[in-house]
Amino acid sequence: MEAPAYARTLRGFNVNLVVRDVVKSVAFQKEVLGADVVYSDADLAVLRHDGHEWMVHAAHAYVSEAGERMPFLTHTEAADTRGGGVELRLYGIDPDAAEARARARGDRVLAETDDKPHGLRECYLVDPDGYVWVPGVPSAQP
Repeated sequence: MEAPAYARTLRGFNVNLVVRDVVKSVAFQKEVLGADVVYSDADLAVLRHDGHEWMVHAAHAYVSEAGERMPFLTHTEAADTRGGGVELRLYGIDPDAAEARARARGDRVLAETDDKPHGLRECYLVDPDGYVWVPGVPSAQP
C-alpha cells in the first residue's frame, strides 16, 4: 500500500519508533516478540500483534532529498538511547519464550522473566536501538 493510502487508514493512537536500521529492528520484533510484519522496506515497517499495529521508521528517512532534517531527528540523535523512559508493552506474549529467543540472538535482557506483584509475568528486553520491550502474561500467582 502506498504511504498516502496507508496514512488515511490510521486512527486513534499509534507508536512510531525511529530506528537506525529497519531490518535489525524488524528482526528483533519478529523473532523475539513474535510480531507479524504487515509491510517492510528499508525506510519503513508496519508490525502487528493481537490486532494492534505500530511503525518503525529509519532515521535516514527523516532527511528530505534536499537535505532538510525534520526537527524530531535532532531530538533522537541527542539522546544516549532511544526511547528513554518508555516501556513498550506487548501483552499475550510468553515472556519466558521471548527472553530465551532474545538470549539466543545475543540481545540484552534488562530484567529476567519474573512474576511481579502487580499480577503479570514479564521481562524487560532491549532491542538494537535501545527501546525496552516488556512482553507479559498474567502470572499464575493470584
